[in-house]
Amino acid sequence: MARFPDALNEQIAREFAASQQYVAIAVYYDGETLPGLAAHFYRQAVEERNHAMMIVQYLLDSGHPVSVPGVDAPRTDFADAVAPVALGLEQERAVTDQIIRLAALAREESDLVGEQFLHWFLQEQREEVASMSDLLKIVERAAASNLLLVEDYLARTRVGDQDADPSGPAAAGGVL
Repeated sequence: MARFPDALNEQIAREFAASQQYVAIAVYYDGETLPGLAAHFYRQAVEERNHAMMIVQYLLDSGHPVSVPGVDAPRTDFADAVAPVALGLEQERAVTDQIIRLAALAREESDLVGEQFLHWFLQEQREEVASMSDLLKIVERAAASNLLLVEDYLARTRVGDQDADPSGPAAAGGVL
């Protein structure tokens, strides 16, 4: 019995949970009147939602059942403006490990199509970890003097994915 489709369904839940966590982070920054950081994390939330829907579409295309699970409430309390970005980096590292395990499972089960599907996600995660690492360094430095420097940085610098990647897998219902 193939475990890979079930593991992909579990990943759908994790991607939706990541999306919800990024919404909570964006709301935190909106409440702190840091609109650049808020906008960045609202975009991240949509991106994670799109990742979930890409997996949904893959499962549909593969003839496997799809489970759309509920998710636990995200963390909403943060000690300071650095903590949400640190949580985002922790989340991206965890997702990277999850995708690596999924790719290994696909390989173990000789599901070469599934393994190939995950290659895009592996590349995406490398970029996400690098981008979030950079943002964390910027926020840490700016928190010591003036967080508005982060807002200026985000206004001048492209951080993370800000547009749909045309090379990405199709998302059920389309990419938002």
